[in-house]
Amino acid sequence: MTTEHAIEAGHAAPANATEYISHHLTHLKSADGAFNLDTFWVSAIMGFVFLAVFYMASRRATAGVPGKLQNFVEMIMEMVNETINGAFHAKSKIIAPLAITIFVWVWLLNAMDFLPVDLLPTVLSWFGVHKLRVVPTADVNHTFGMSLSVVVCIIAFSIKAKGLGGWIKELFTAPFHASGIIGTILLAPVNFLLQMVELVAKLISLSLRLFGNMYAGELIFILIALLPWWAQWALGGPWAIFHILIVTLQAFVFMALTVVYLSLAVEKH
Repeated sequence: MTTEHAIEAGHAAPANATEYISHHLTHLKSADGAFNLDTFWVSAIMGFVFLAVFYMASRRATAGVPGKLQNFVEMIMEMVNETINGAFHAKSKIIAPLAITIFVWVWLLNAMDFLPVDLLPTVLSWFGVHKLRVVPTADVNHTFGMSLSVVVCIIAFSIKAKGLGGWIKELFTAPFHASGIIGTILLAPVNFLLQMVELVAKLISLSLRLFGNMYAGELIFILIALLPWWAQWALGGPWAIFHILIVTLQAFVFMALTVVYLSLAVEKH
């Protein structure tokens, strides 16, 4: 039996660091290889966890002395509301729920990195699942998907605020403005190109910033797992504490940038 087969069967440890790292960075894919099933299911489960916790908090909410769960949820909502009030100056019933959902869901996805590297892969190997990556935000497909959703929201918010005609007009008349018809026609291709570059830049910056930070964190935890057990505690503990900041900061940055982009979408140039 080769080492790779031994890993997949759960019968032996990897023979070297390269095989160990490669195994832990391999996704559980669908039969045709088109979808990363681990990313999908972990994301879905964390989404249900978010909905369940906030639903429970809303059911237990009281005007009297709040419980610990209510205090926790209210703290998150106040933080998100402060961000919205400082960056989003229009009126929208969607922006607050959207921002709260983004922050909490992305934080939960990032927080999967706190689980021991071999915990879930080992447990699932008992049920015949031999490959698993537990951090969805370390999958560039997932971060690009979320960022693409934000771009769609940017376009939708802009159309709602300016109308379809106003949005199309802005694509060809901003950021460079011309007073005459000839100047407007000459600048239209340049403006349209810059508008597309701006949208693509937002898509890439949102997705790659989150992916890069979480992928690096996941890789460091894997490298720490290769060390002797006594060194794992010495290095893993401090890194996990520092990683709490990274996990929270990346969720906040993704949420804050989304709010800023949506605010820019509803404002005139």
